Amino acid sequence: MSTPTLDNEAVRKAYRRWAPVYDHTFGRVAAVGRRRAVSYINTREGRVLEVGVGTGLSLPAYKPHLKVVGLDISPEMLAKAQTRARRLDHVLGLAQMDAAGLGFADGAFDTVVAMYVMTVVPDPVAVMRELARVCAPGGEVILVNHFSQEHGLRGWVEHKMAPLAETLGWHPVFETERVMVCPELALQEQTPMWPMGLFSMLRFNKRPERPAAQG
Repeated sequence: MSTPTLDNEAVRKAYRRWAPVYDHTFGRVAAVGRRRAVSYINTREGRVLEVGVGTGLSLPAYKPHLKVVGLDISPEMLAKAQTRARRLDHVLGLAQMDAAGLGFADGAFDTVVAMYVMTVVPDPVAVMRELARVCAPGGEVILVNHFSQEHGLRGWVEHKMAPLAETLGWHPVFETERVMVCPELALQEQTPMWPMGLFSMLRFNKRPERPAAQG
């Protein structure tokens, strides 16, 4: 069976519908993973890029010593994030941007985080490569995401939901292997989270660049 595909317009349409109710629906379901990721990021230093910032629910939780940039593909979601960010000095800026083509220099951020994003984007491999590219050597890439399972009741439900991907705006069937595509990213942690391990936090370290060989 072929995997249903998404494109950016399908994602925008889905989140245009979700934007008015997101905070009180999926925003609550995602709260545990969001708190877990931000709590860890608050122990770090430097510049943070949040890819898929959505309505900006995470923005007030970042500690003021960090410098945060957020982006999202949905203008409706981003408008809500901009309202939240107005009085947050640690938020340097928000932008509408496609995660598969980030407009930032290589190594621009010390921490790159994408929460509940990878099952939404049309090309997760391209997005992972961009997350790795804009992360500084020695920095971290952090994902919070739904990862599907093949067996059991949950696996059966996920596969039954798979044809609805375009309507839902996300892929119910999404294997962990689909984000293991960047050799420069070393997996440091994979932690299942509430509810029932439906979501997991993956934390990658970007290997420092090797010095050029002396001729």
